[in-house]
Amino acid sequence: MAATIPASIDEVTAPWMSDATGWNVTEVRNEIIGVGVGVSSAVYRSHLTGSGCPKSVIVKLPALDPNAVFTSSVLRMYIREVKFFKTLAHEVPFRVSKSYYGEVNEETSQFAMVVEDLGSLRIVDQVKGMAMDDARRAVDGVAAMHAKWWGKADELASSGTTISLGDPIYPAVVPMVFAEGWEKCTKEITMPDSIMQVGPRFGGAVASLLESLAQGPNTLAHGDYRADNIMFGNDDELVVLDFQLIGTGIGAYDLAYFITQSISADDASTHERELFDRWVDGVLAGGAPKELVDKKALWQHYRSAALFCLAYPIIASRGVDLSDKRSFDLVDCMNTRFDRAVRELNLVELLPA
Repeated sequence: MAATIPASIDEVTAPWMSDATGWNVTEVRNEIIGVGVGVSSAVYRSHLTGSGCPKSVIVKLPALDPNAVFTSSVLRMYIREVKFFKTLAHEVPFRVSKSYYGEVNEETSQFAMVVEDLGSLRIVDQVKGMAMDDARRAVDGVAAMHAKWWGKADELASSGTTISLGDPIYPAVVPMVFAEGWEKCTKEITMPDSIMQVGPRFGGAVASLLESLAQGPNTLAHGDYRADNIMFGNDDELVVLDFQLIGTGIGAYDLAYFITQSISADDASTHERELFDRWVDGVLAGGAPKELVDKKALWQHYRSAALFCLAYPIIASRGVDLSDKRSFDLVDCMNTRFDRAVRELNLVELLPA
């Protein structure tokens, strides 16, 4: 029988950890980490004393901010991540954390996960931006994942393992939470002129944008493929974190989000088409049927996805304290990089009149 899902970190004790993992844990010391990085969950490092257990693990619980919990629960984000580790984690073509415990109440979205602590690996600060050699490795990894499920992922959404980008829940929720985030951001952050052109019209474009990103050929989409969710191990092995937005849709969705918001605006301006071409080549090399890889159509999907990805920093701002420097810098840099994308990809023309 699985251990009871803890209501808070205070309930993550030595007896609970022992019950959840099967280890003999005699003492647990918890510390919160990931402030300004993880915005959908509260993330803790639990230091363990005992036998047969690692020195530390990572514990994920619902976010501390009620706005973040609301968005995460409505979009079934906690449910998705628990299901990913139970069904798909062993199939993706890159390293992910080992999962030691993961349970979710699908009615309330109360959840808890205990996963491998990968804190010794090389991290990338999204605010600084990912270097190009690392960005190429990240593109190769996501291309391999996309290739594996290219044209085959609709059944994942049908079974409830993922949620399609075309699911009605998105246009029902995203415009509302975007509007709340937009009000907060425009009060607390100086927004670039190009974003001010997009923001007021964004809500009316959500439904059509999402529909276009789920027309196929659909694949497995990470959904939050950004620098803060990527690490590198020995020999620059790609390691990917955070599967709360795992979904089904056009692969260009992950690529556009990554390029437009995880590398510097200058690097994106210089290398955007190179990385796009590299991704297409990787999808084909990974076995995606040539007849299902239309490069011209994928570029248009890329632009549509880039436009939709304004949703990420704006909605995330609802659940973070923008007076915290790391939180502010993360939202601000994503907006600044989006500004570059709006101008160079001519994204305004994709908005309804």
